[in-house]
Amino acid sequence: LVNSKTLFVFAFQTGHTTGPSLNNDKLYRFAYSAEVYVDRVKASLQKSAGYRISSGVDVNLLWRNPDNDDDQLVKITMKDVQVENVNERPADKNIFKGKSTEKIIGKEYLETLQRPIMVELVRGKIKTFYSYQNEPGFTQNIKRGLASLFQLQLHSGSSREVDISGKCDTTYHVRQDQVTKIKDLDSCEIERKRFTSHNQILDVSTKATSATVYVLEDSFIKSIKAEENFVFALNYRRKTGAKIVSKQRLELKSVQAGTGLIAAKQVAGVIKTLDPNYVAIPLEAEPVKSECKKCPSLSEHWKNIREQMHPDKLSKPDAAKSFLSFIQNIRKATKEEILKIIKSENKEFLPQVVDAVTSAQTPESLEAVLEFLDFKDASTFILQERFLYACGFASHPSETLLKSLTEKFKGDVASQEIRETLVIVMGALIRKLCDRDGCKLPAVVEAKRLILNRLEKANKEDNVQMYLLALKNALLPEAIPVLLKYAESGEGPISSLAATALQRYDPSFLTKEVKETMNRIYHQTHKIHEKTVRTTAAAIILNSNPSYMEVKNILLSIGELPMEMNKYMLSMIQDILRFEMPSSKTVRQVLKDMRAHNYDRFSKMGSSSAYTGYITRGPDVSSTYSLDILYSGSGILRRSNMNIRVFDRSTDLHAIQVVLEAQGLESIIAATPDEGEENLDSFAGMSAILFGFQLRPVTFFQGYGDLMSKMLSATGDPMNVVKGLVLLTDFFQEIQLQSGPTASAEFMGGLAIDISGGMEFSLWYRESKTNVKNRVAMFVAGNTEVNSFFVKTGMETTLETETALDFISTVQFSQYPFLVCMQMDRVDSPLRTHMTKYESLPSGRRYTAHRGKAATLAGNEYPLHQENSNMCKKVFGAKSDSAGSWF
Repeated sequence: LVNSKTLFVFAFQTGHTTGPSLNNDKLYRFAYSAEVYVDRVKASLQKSAGYRISSGVDVNLLWRNPDNDDDQLVKITMKDVQVENVNERPADKNIFKGKSTEKIIGKEYLETLQRPIMVELVRGKIKTFYSYQNEPGFTQNIKRGLASLFQLQLHSGSSREVDISGKCDTTYHVRQDQVTKIKDLDSCEIERKRFTSHNQILDVSTKATSATVYVLEDSFIKSIKAEENFVFALNYRRKTGAKIVSKQRLELKSVQAGTGLIAAKQVAGVIKTLDPNYVAIPLEAEPVKSECKKCPSLSEHWKNIREQMHPDKLSKPDAAKSFLSFIQNIRKATKEEILKIIKSENKEFLPQVVDAVTSAQTPESLEAVLEFLDFKDASTFILQERFLYACGFASHPSETLLKSLTEKFKGDVASQEIRETLVIVMGALIRKLCDRDGCKLPAVVEAKRLILNRLEKANKEDNVQMYLLALKNALLPEAIPVLLKYAESGEGPISSLAATALQRYDPSFLTKEVKETMNRIYHQTHKIHEKTVRTTAAAIILNSNPSYMEVKNILLSIGELPMEMNKYMLSMIQDILRFEMPSSKTVRQVLKDMRAHNYDRFSKMGSSSAYTGYITRGPDVSSTYSLDILYSGSGILRRSNMNIRVFDRSTDLHAIQVVLEAQGLESIIAATPDEGEENLDSFAGMSAILFGFQLRPVTFFQGYGDLMSKMLSATGDPMNVVKGLVLLTDFFQEIQLQSGPTASAEFMGGLAIDISGGMEFSLWYRESKTNVKNRVAMFVAGNTEVNSFFVKTGMETTLETETALDFISTVQFSQYPFLVCMQMDRVDSPLRTHMTKYESLPSGRRYTAHRGKAATLAGNEYPLHQENSNMCKKVFGAKSDSAGSWF
């Protein structure tokens, strides 16, 4: 006779689909444990926070289908449940010390947990999970986690399986009496709350793995070891991260005589006979909500943090920290609770409240702020602007938000500036929704149509600029032909704006038609263009995989351009070579031709320049700064462009751009304007991009009369471009652990920011000065937690820093070539990190372990080219010989 073990091995090796089989009249006794650990990513588990649930598990066969041996009803019972520390702790640090399991879990919950469950196994897969219907979710999930372990397949292969984690891609590897089950957790279909930041660099990387190893003996399970790992890391600082490890072990201790089988044709009859309270319920975990019983109300929380949100403290990390905690509480609040705070606050604090309420991005917070703000009332301009900018920075905007703004734009808006900001923000929301495959959403389709249709019908220059700014944020592929039209045929500022909008597109969108148009603009084939438009066109060509002839024609043009433009283009080419930009290889090939590369061409005088350098070069991300300055032939600034970009191996983030532009100022010093710029109105203004979002430009003065009045009343104080609180990193993920508990990972990064800029003129000293001040403070908070209703364990991690970056450009135009000194300085930047691991019981008993670190990043004056250093010595040498004041 052939024994059962021989048959089992034969089935194993021949790939038969039979599942593990229990012997009749036997009781299988197992030891079970489920452990969770929370810690830093690379930390050893021996010092992690966590806990262990252990118990005995009895398993016996109740029924076998008389027509199919592979259809079995199995009873599984947890016994002698214990809860303890996952790692050894001294008595004074052991939150479970002196507490029985009944006290920790609660008598009723413990009884529920130890109530048996039944599973119908068909060929090793769980067909039906039976339990009492109204059991608490957390005890039901622990039993689901145990039941899911009994699901396995005895031949190698992949399939979609349903277990506690949802419906997941699962792969089995079978080798003799060992089976390894690999579950692709990213493929699991299960309803869980999750949102991420819009830009990858500001987001959190996640990695999830699950593996279960079965050892089998005599056609049934001898032991099971299962492990899940969830790893989270901030993309811009991977040291700031966390991991959750969940382990399950089941080991056979003995096989004893058990009860006989129940005779029945259908499994339903067996269940009814045993206990009619048992019903079939999903094996997939159910959501479990935990209520905070001692948490302060929204109003109480606001009172505690209010002083940190005072306008004078907005560039400090504490302001960003309070901003984040306020958002967390707003996300749990009702519309009425939110409105109560908004309506009771004074005008000093209201802008910060609006920042936080809008950044919360819940339906309740949006309804509250829209009910409060009246766009027909121009007196609340600041609050409306702060609301709109917070919408523009939204980390995961909803279709409802875009729809609401579109309706506001169509209605009455008292302030023209707010009307402009509305449509600019709509453009930013279109891009963010499209990036998440939402381009076909009704609200997005309507907003796109509105912007493109109204641009087509716009007659006033201000309206055209407004819609072009919206397209500069939206970056729609279908808008490229429209932008090309305005770049080539538009006048002055319109042409320049359309060209800079095209410059923001990924080079993959810049078709042959785009490059042909940019070449026509740069070489002035059809009409004369301003220097600002021509240099932007040249930058687009050189940054989008230029051909040999395109580069050669640009190089041959140097020497034939207006004097300062010659110098600027030369500086741009040298910067491409020095910084090894993508087009540098083609440029080097062209420079082998002596017609393009000769002393006459490369010795042009002038003060304009373009320079790129590194701010940081790190293992996670690097950042660069670039400073481009273009002057008119008379020595007056035409455009200064400061950019800071952050990038990793796969993507980049346009963190900051501040552009100062001026035109038509030659009449002040009785100078001759450059070609094509004879009839330009006097104008100076500032435009900023912050974290990929184009803000509404600020005008310093428009027209000669406005210029003279501003000059006569000038204080030298910079004009504010953006001030407020921005939610940068916004990541949340709920996780269903295979062992039953629910976990969550939340990372938030808040930025308190103040960017201002100004221009000053001294006719007496024939000197001009531009100053861009960037003040920022950042606070990042991460909380990774496993919540099992009766115990919480987790890790909080924080990172804070503050810094200031100043860009100053001083020009003395009393001689030619005029003296230009550019300075870019960063002050000392403190960096503080802190980590707290914790375990806590609802009674308030708590264990914590702390670790902190502080460092200072030394201040720095960023190097520009040597020519600039020599000029600065002359400028400040000359200034020390004379004294005077501005105006």
